[in-house]
Amino acid sequence: QVQLVESGGGLVQAGGSLRLSCAASGSSFSINAIGWFRQAPGNQRELVAIISSGGSTNYADSVKGRFTISRDNANNTVYLQMNSLNPEDTAVYYCNAQVSFQRNPHVNFQYWGQGTQVTVSS
Repeated sequence: QVQLVESGGGLVQAGGSLRLSCAASGSSFSINAIGWFRQAPGNQRELVAIISSGGSTNYADSVKGRFTISRDNANNTVYLQMNSLNPEDTAVYYCNAQVSFQRNPHVNFQYWGQGTQVTVSS
């Protein structure tokens, strides 16, 4: 079992910045891909950014050039630096990790964090 704990959400004015963190904890696991999704009221959950174990990244078009995802493999932590925020970025942000375990390294499991609210005022 792996737990994902997010932090860093909050209220910010348009044009401002926030940094989200997600720390993974558990036993004998490896994080393959890890990233961030978001869900605004009435909308489906959507991918924001994801980073592979090798450092390859993928971003939603709506955040390219404004958001940066990074990971600290030693501490099993992923970050999302969000700049130039606008009201359309308001959502609950969820950390997502694809994990394999030492006992069966060829099987991936998916875990979600509890979510952190990001609100951008105009």
